[in-house]
Formats: sequence, C-alpha cells, structure tokens
Amino acid sequence: MQKHINHMVDHLKHLVSIPSPSGDTEKIMRYCANLIGTNGIEMKQTNKGALIATIRGKDDARHRILTAHVDTLGAMVKEIRSDGKLHLSMIGGFRWNSVEGEYCTIHTLDGEEYRGTILMQNPSVHVNHDLPKEKRDDAHIVVRIDEQVSNKEDIEELGIRVGDFVSFDPRYEMSDSGYIKSRHLDDKASAAVLLHMLEEITSENIELPYTTHFFFSNNEEIGYGANAGIPAETVDYIAVDMGAIGEGQTSTEHDVSICAKDSSGPYHLGLKKQLVSLAEKEQIDYQIDIYPFYGSDASAAVRAGYDIRHGLVGPGIDASHSFERTHTDSLWQTYRLLMAYIQASLD
Repeated sequence: MQKHINHMVDHLKHLVSIPSPSGDTEKIMRYCANLIGTNGIEMKQTNKGALIATIRGKDDARHRILTAHVDTLGAMVKEIRSDGKLHLSMIGGFRWNSVEGEYCTIHTLDGEEYRGTILMQNPSVHVNHDLPKEKRDDAHIVVRIDEQVSNKEDIEELGIRVGDFVSFDPRYEMSDSGYIKSRHLDDKASAAVLLHMLEEITSENIELPYTTHFFFSNNEEIGYGANAGIPAETVDYIAVDMGAIGEGQTSTEHDVSICAKDSSGPYHLGLKKQLVSLAEKEQIDYQIDIYPFYGSDASAAVRAGYDIRHGLVGPGIDASHSFERTHTDSLWQTYRLLMAYIQASLD
C-alpha cells in the first residue's frame, strides 16, 4: 500500500508545481506525455491538446475511458492600470476572496515570467478604513507586480500585455499525518492516480479485459475538456474528479467519492451500481454523494451527444476552488476502486 501512495504523492507534487491554467497547458501536457512515453504506452494528442493513453485489452470492440483533467483555475490580464497594477479576468469558477493575498506569476507571450501578489487595490488597513466593507470583485482586485513600475508604460516595457495568463501559487504541503494541502488538487490529485495506474499496469503486465483509454484533458475548468476525440467503441466513460466536501455532503478526505448526481443530472445508474458493488466487495472505503454546483468531463461528453454510460468518482477534496486539502487515504481508496473496475466485466 505505502509504495502505491508514495508514487501517487510524488506525481501529485510534480503536477501541482507546473502552472497550467486552462488555455495555457502545453508545459504540463508535455510533462505527462514524457512520463507516459517512458513506459512505452500507446498515446496520441488531440487537436485541443489533450492526451489519450491507451492500454489494449482482450476485447477491443468495447472500450472504457477514465479521464482526469490537469488544467486549473487561473486568470488573464484584463487591464493595465495607470498606476502600474493589473486588473484580472477569471479563468474558471472561483471567488475573488479565495485568491486575495495569493502570490502569482504573470506569463508573457515572449516567455518571460513576473511575480506578483493578488490584493485589493487599496489594501492597507492603516490607510483604507473601509477595506473590510469593500467588494472583492473585478473592479477592486489587482495584481501588485514585483518590479519597479509606477505606470502603464513601465508595465508595457516589461512585455506584459492584455491576455497574458496568470497562475496562482500552489503552496503544496504534506503533513506527517497524511494530509495534503495545495491549490489545484482539483484535479491533479486524480491525474496522479491515473498516472500511477498506468505505471502499475505496465510494470506488472496486468492484462485488461477491455481496451481502456486514460484521457488527460486540459479544458475541464471552462466546460469542454474531454468531450471530443472519444473513440466510437467507448461504452463506459468515468470522469475521475474531486469529491466535493462541505455541509450536507457525505464525502470525506478518507474515502473515494461516487457521484450519484450533479448539476447536469443523475449519472448512469447501472454504472453507479457496479462501482458501489465493487467497493463493497473489495472493502474499499467509499461515500455516495450529490454535488449541487458541479459538472464533469463525463457530463460534458454526454451533452456533446456521446452514447455512453457515464460515471464520476474521485478523492474527497475539502474547500474546493479555494485552499484545498485531501488525505493519502482518499488517493489510495480511489486507486483501489479504479483498479478493481478496469479489471471487472462490463456485463
């Protein structure tokens, strides 16, 4: 068990260290491709830049897909202010208060990187008496750049332009008790699980009953990740994405979460029953949950018109789209369920 956990944690630590806001994912896709290629696995890249790694099974007429996304929340430069600060435009569905005070990196078209901090435009409590009451929104949040700049012209001389990507620092940390806290556990925790599954299948020569595709998508946070390029033979499609923890939820940081329904509607009942049955048979710690404000790559694929049985499972993640945290228990239980599933019968 500990060997598997160590591998997944190592993958996760590397993945969160690579900036990859939706729309600027070439670096992380190249990292994943190099890692997968080292194991000699069949692989292709879609026109949108996603990666599909394929393990051929005994039955090549019916296929399965597991998908996890490696794109993250982030921002773009919306406006260069006359005082040398930047206004931002969100990438993905977070709230401004969740990134207030965060360190960030501005990535220019020329490949330069500049550091900064996301703050209110008048952030000193010794100067701005009304700071606690001011709205955290596009108009009041700015980036303070760590360069000697005082006007728009200074910023432009650095090569920073409207439309440049801005990534948030992950601040990865793992405790001795097994808790992992970092930005972008959604969904790099799941991607780490899939990467380790590929390693284990190839190193142990595990023969799968059906051809199985591992789809690493790169546009999920903006709604259209793995909703194209799906092989016509696909019968089952499982999105491996975070289990959302909060008041009224059953998911925890120590289980694998099986989603029954999200904002797109119910997931396939037959597939859900199979996943629950496998979890109980293998004595895997799991919870069934409903995510009220959530959509996955699986629901996006169904909306795109694919005739598939769709499901959603993943590690429990606390404080989604904010200061996220999970536990190695959840990675382990997710890995166990998915390994049991890809070796089980479709019938």
